[in-house]
Amino acid sequence: MPAPDVDALVEGVRAGRRASVSRAITLVESARADHRVAARELLTRLTDGAAPASVRVGISGVPGVGKSTFIEALGSHLTGLGHRVGVLAVDPSSVRTGGSVLGDKTRMATLAADPAAYIRPSPTAGTLGGVARATTQAMVVLEQGGYDVVLVETVGVGQSEVTVAGMVDTFCFLTLARTGDQLQGIKKGILEIADVIAVNKADPPSASGGGGDRAAEARSAAKELAGALRLVHGGGDGWVPPVLTCSALHDQGIDEVWARVLAHRESMGEQGLADKRAGQQLDFTWALVRDELDQRLRRSPGVGAVRDDVRRELLAGLTTAPLAADRLLAAYDSDPRQR
Repeated sequence: MPAPDVDALVEGVRAGRRASVSRAITLVESARADHRVAARELLTRLTDGAAPASVRVGISGVPGVGKSTFIEALGSHLTGLGHRVGVLAVDPSSVRTGGSVLGDKTRMATLAADPAAYIRPSPTAGTLGGVARATTQAMVVLEQGGYDVVLVETVGVGQSEVTVAGMVDTFCFLTLARTGDQLQGIKKGILEIADVIAVNKADPPSASGGGGDRAAEARSAAKELAGALRLVHGGGDGWVPPVLTCSALHDQGIDEVWARVLAHRESMGEQGLADKRAGQQLDFTWALVRDELDQRLRRSPGVGAVRDDVRRELLAGLTTAPLAADRLLAAYDSDPRQR
């Protein structure tokens, strides 16, 4: 990517030009040192003034739940209401190669063709720090580009959900019926961070009568999950996540899910939402610090000088991980080029 023209990017993003939005997001995702400097200038200038009103929603779910179908149905519903919708689809990346499966535009073909929507597959580069830095900054670009709803699809059930939940206003968790024990594979931590839960694929019976009554099975699963949530949130007087049923494939119940997202935001109030975003900015600051320190450690000439020796000794069983870590950190601290 050539040296960015920050002036042109600021003007283009604020004018809502898709090409400028794409280039700006590419810039904030870049790990190059000069691009990071330009990205900081871009974001500072974009956010100089009142922040635009936007709704940030994280969406995750169990494998096979139909996240892309759900996001396409929700996004189409929102653009039909007059919203401009940005989708950041955090795809699984290879830790070894850094590659990623950027197929979300294919899986959301209808939404991708909607002029009021913007879909951005975003590789994680194998690190949650990369998710925090790139995705949070990409959300800012989308908001300044006029997208008043930003949907963030996460990699899968795991630590990445906690990361994404820490950068959105409302976290929506999708699950399925007909999976045996409805709570199997759903960690308590996911239930603790979810603000809205939806049992997807509550499809109506087919004309041939096949497939059974999936809607009834979904309602049964929702009832069981609601009981579990009462245990998780028992005794509190705050927001208790509702458990809904929907069929993204048949566009049923999507409006109710959105209504509950808005109800969750309303329950926080303006000050509560402001406090939540302020706390997220504090967490994001430390995520940026950790990410930058990780990059500096990897680029350190002092660390590079001992890295191969440390690796050989570890693989040969001649040293331990704590001693190896201490040696690498000492090499970094003693390198005068780091000061």
